[in-house]
Amino acid sequence: MRKPVKTHLPAVSSPLEWATTADGILYTAQIPNREDGSIETGDIRAQAELTLSNLRRTVEAAGGGMDDVTQVLVYLPDPADFPGMNEIYAKAFKAPYPNRATIIANLMVPGAKIEVVAYAHVGGRSAARATAARPKAKAKKRAPAKRSAKRARRRR
Repeated sequence: MRKPVKTHLPAVSSPLEWATTADGILYTAQIPNREDGSIETGDIRAQAELTLSNLRRTVEAAGGGMDDVTQVLVYLPDPADFPGMNEIYAKAFKAPYPNRATIIANLMVPGAKIEVVAYAHVGGRSAARATAARPKAKAKKRAPAKRSAKRARRRR
């Protein structure tokens, strides 16, 4: 069952949550949104920095850290913004980096130059317990191994 994550971001009138968790995985989408609800309209570096800061704060609110982020989808309306976004992205994460795709697409928020969708494993312990609690498949019975004649003589 999904549970909303209480973040620093303002509530929105759209039917969405800034972040949810389910089975130890965080699901979130972030834009260059300030805490007062306004959008950062500066260059790609300013927008990427705010967007990735929002991501970091959201992951932390869910009980994780940036090292728990496993996949990131970056949406940019202008391919010319890729180098600036990549510069800021490289500062937000350390190697080994999350899996990432960068997609060129129109964004719904006027003035936004970036949107990020991210997935993170924030409930490692509970997820591990859930996996351990699952019933294991029954092992097939193996036919008894034939002992070699030499081995059988040694045992006599």
